[in-house]
Amino acid sequence: MSETPDTENRIVILAPRGRDAFVIEQLLVRAGTPSSVCSDASDWVICLKAGAAAALVTEEALADADATSLFDWLDAQSAWSDFPFIVLATRQVGRRPARAAAILSRLGNVVLLERPINAETLTSAVASALRARRRQYQARGLLLERERTQEHLRLLNEGLERRVAERTSEVEAARETLAFALDAAGLGSWDLDLSTDTSRRSPRHDAIFGYAEPLQTWGRERFLAHVVEDDRPTVEAAFSTVQETGALDLECRIRRADGAVRWISVQGQVKHNPGGVPVRMAGILSDITDQRITEESLRQAQKMEAIGQLTGGVAHDFNNLLTVIVGGLDMMLRRPEQVDRVKRLAEAAMTAARRGEQLTQQLLAFSRRQMLRPQTLNPNRLLLDFRPLAERAAGAAIELALDLDPALDPIRIDPAQFEAAVLNLIVNARDAMDAGASGARIAVRSRNVRLDTASVADKAVPPGPYVVISVTDTGGGIAPEALQRVFEPFFTTKEVGKGTGLGLSQVYGFTRSAKGFVDIASEVGTGTTVNLYFPRSSDSAGEEIGQGPISALPLRKAGEGETILLVEDDAQVLDMAVESLEELSYRVIVAHNAAEALEHLRGVERIDILFSDVVMPGGMNGSQLAVEAGRIRPGLKILLTSGYVANLDEGQVIGEGMLPVLNKPYRRDELARSLRLVLGGDASESHSGQA
Repeated sequence: MSETPDTENRIVILAPRGRDAFVIEQLLVRAGTPSSVCSDASDWVICLKAGAAAALVTEEALADADATSLFDWLDAQSAWSDFPFIVLATRQVGRRPARAAAILSRLGNVVLLERPINAETLTSAVASALRARRRQYQARGLLLERERTQEHLRLLNEGLERRVAERTSEVEAARETLAFALDAAGLGSWDLDLSTDTSRRSPRHDAIFGYAEPLQTWGRERFLAHVVEDDRPTVEAAFSTVQETGALDLECRIRRADGAVRWISVQGQVKHNPGGVPVRMAGILSDITDQRITEESLRQAQKMEAIGQLTGGVAHDFNNLLTVIVGGLDMMLRRPEQVDRVKRLAEAAMTAARRGEQLTQQLLAFSRRQMLRPQTLNPNRLLLDFRPLAERAAGAAIELALDLDPALDPIRIDPAQFEAAVLNLIVNARDAMDAGASGARIAVRSRNVRLDTASVADKAVPPGPYVVISVTDTGGGIAPEALQRVFEPFFTTKEVGKGTGLGLSQVYGFTRSAKGFVDIASEVGTGTTVNLYFPRSSDSAGEEIGQGPISALPLRKAGEGETILLVEDDAQVLDMAVESLEELSYRVIVAHNAAEALEHLRGVERIDILFSDVVMPGGMNGSQLAVEAGRIRPGLKILLTSGYVANLDEGQVIGEGMLPVLNKPYRRDELARSLRLVLGGDASESHSGQA
């Protein structure tokens, strides 16, 4: 048997009788077709199994061969293989024997050539068989490629399934970890479908609302049903803006399923679809009742500490002042005949009383309860007019420099309070420096600034344009631990007897009343800068500054029959006011509250001026009484008096200049001038004079 290098492309020949095999082989050699000649059927089957493109066999060799191994090989062919056989048959007369016909049929892909056969026919049949076998090889290649692709896909799919399983396991583990962490932190999670108002929640969420078992349904309406009625407007407002802001952040009270009222905190974010429509909101929820109780306890403790410090400081200062007043009055009562001594003691008592008045105003400024008279003005003008006084306060040994922006925006402030605040800062700066040292300098600076959201995050004021007034000194600075307390009432770094500790508290209260804020920067050994920030006013600056013409008017007594309806609930103040008014020749009608005053106003007796305290019991204050009085008697002159405004908004309205106000405590000449201003200034000049 001859072998070829490429067994799959050869023709395997079985023609054991005569010279057929040799002739066929030579013919195929000349045609360039590889071939192998087998000696017997057994060898032939071995060659077929080793690989062949086709088989060329004589019919008599098939008849003599044991076909079992051949048929076994045929049955074991791959699906792509239909092995071609070229059978050289002997010319038959009649039908072939049954066994021979059965063998040919069993072979399947058979080309039967009857001998004698010419060379061209045989070569053509072999070429045709080779072409058919090559197509089968191509099919085998495609099938193998498909099998490889399928195997690759199977491996990819197995890998993908494995990775999905791993990721699913990781997600489940992360979800369990998150759920455990949220539960450990007392947080409930929720996910709300905005279109259906249905949600998914963690068990902790429903437990916070008092449910032992998770509820089947939960939505916005059910949540609102649990919210305490007083808090519902706030919650509904938060929900109404959440689609614009994209976030939900609120604290409110709820009534649990068991009736208990608890505080909760809710945070969430909105998710939009590709069209920008909100479709989902998810977040967390927690019970913050214990936190609120703790915070309230802390605030109460801080409040009590501040009150203790405040009352102690007030008691100390007022006891000093009362010592002067009480001691002086006692000595005057003991020796009233010594006129010079009585006058000297009375002046000392008056000075102490005025110091008490100043201390009270400082307290009111800190608490933002002082009576305000705001005006829209350019603070540069105030600072320039105020400069001589500021220079005297600073002292001749200290340089006072003004650096004022000529393009400064107007602001709305009470000019007297502004001047007091700046003077306070200048005095503090002076006391912080050694007047004899070289380079001692105080600089007052004004500038326009624009504050962004981050700059005012902890100031409780909106961002926007502001005017800043700065007072800078070159003193020793303030230690960091003291810097945090400088705005506390009665806290001072000065020596005992050198200051009350209310100066910066007054500045703080004044800036807050003006809708601004104050901050302080200091470095030990370098100096301190205090910045007063005021929101820019959209109104143009006016000309009115200070108390106006009151101080320029001479003392005026009442004209003939001018009558004042005096409304005052404090008996001693009422007696003093009646005596002062009668000494000024006014006729006085007394009312102890608004109800009594309204009875007089509805009567027919003459009333020229309503002179009422602002803060009164009985459900109607002085401001409200003034409104009702104007309705009952249109054109009635009104003068209010107060040393304290219980409601800040009320104080602001009074301060707008709608009604004239006389601050308590007041002297007789201040009362006379205020009444003259209310009555018209130049009227009844024939009755004016000194008392």
